[in-house]
Amino acid sequence: MITKEEFLALYEKYMSGQCTADEKRLLDAYRDEMTLAEDAWEDDVVKEDDVRARIWQRLSNSRKVVQLPKRKMARYRWLQVAAVLAAVLFAGIFFIQRKKNHETDTVKLTNKVAPILPGGNKAYLTLANGSRIVLDDAQNGKLATRPGVTISKTGNGMLVYHFTNSKNNNTAAVMPEFNTITTPRGGQYQVVLEDGTRVWLNAASSIKFPQAFTGTTREVELSGEAYFEVAKNKAKPFIVQANGTKVQVFGTHFNINAYADNNSITTTLLEGSVRMSSGSSAVMLLPGQQGDAVINGSAIKVSPADIQQTMAWKNGLFIFHDLNITEVMKQVGRWYDVDVEYSDDDAKKNEFGGTISKYKNINELLDVMVLTRSIHYKIEGRRVIIMK
Repeated sequence: MITKEEFLALYEKYMSGQCTADEKRLLDAYRDEMTLAEDAWEDDVVKEDDVRARIWQRLSNSRKVVQLPKRKMARYRWLQVAAVLAAVLFAGIFFIQRKKNHETDTVKLTNKVAPILPGGNKAYLTLANGSRIVLDDAQNGKLATRPGVTISKTGNGMLVYHFTNSKNNNTAAVMPEFNTITTPRGGQYQVVLEDGTRVWLNAASSIKFPQAFTGTTREVELSGEAYFEVAKNKAKPFIVQANGTKVQVFGTHFNINAYADNNSITTTLLEGSVRMSSGSSAVMLLPGQQGDAVINGSAIKVSPADIQQTMAWKNGLFIFHDLNITEVMKQVGRWYDVDVEYSDDDAKKNEFGGTISKYKNINELLDVMVLTRSIHYKIEGRRVIIMK
């Protein structure tokens, strides 16, 4: 490859008609070389001389040769060269800067972290035969048919069991088959059992239940948290088993929080009455009360319930009334599917109060908490670090 100065001198001879045949071939070869360089423009390291030379060649190709008187020719030619060099310099700087900006934007795009979004209707249904149906992927409509029972998914993220009472139905004469609905971290789901009982499952929870209630009771097993609206049936009480605690009702509305990382199982009553028992202790709850059964403990503590805070998760909200930051972040971690760490023990001593939609981006939620001067935070991947 010839230098820029050699090319300009050669071009000057060519314009004045003084090039030899060999010089013309050299000039043509250099033009071909520049054309090949154009194909690799985006990938090669930017060289300012190459840019200038390429733009010069483009200008020369599109330029018309005007014959001037000999005494004006030299001065015009040098003015022409100066103007073209100025244009080359300007265009070269422009393209070099554009290349640098493109590289900067590429780095920014590469380093950009995907936002942590809120949860939604996600769960999977495990049938008695071991087969599993991913409910958020399953199409609406009929999912499975078992003896006397049809399982359907509705458009609003609800699983419905339809029980068929017919003279030819012998379901009551056989052992019932048990199904399980499980929500992951970042998931929630609703189910209507065959007796009409409605259950809302919070994130990281599961409920095991028979396809049909064939005995003298209606019994289910819960892990995690769920809200129940039990269909009334005085002849057949509804029983929830959760981590060694039993809640028995005939028809009522209540919430049970039985996460394994809690120190107790809490039942909050909204309507009707329930009998809560754990070990040798048993209490009756009235609407507006909650019972706390300490795991591996004896007595059940009864106290006024914070209904608004307890039911916030079902109503699409986070509501915290001077709640310890560790309890707050338990809920946040389950819903956004993130791990939570604390910079030191002092960061765990804060309390937080506030209300915000649980469908906000996690940064919006944490920024609200920062405004209260309770905490600071940083996010690394799917890890949230809480700092004093």
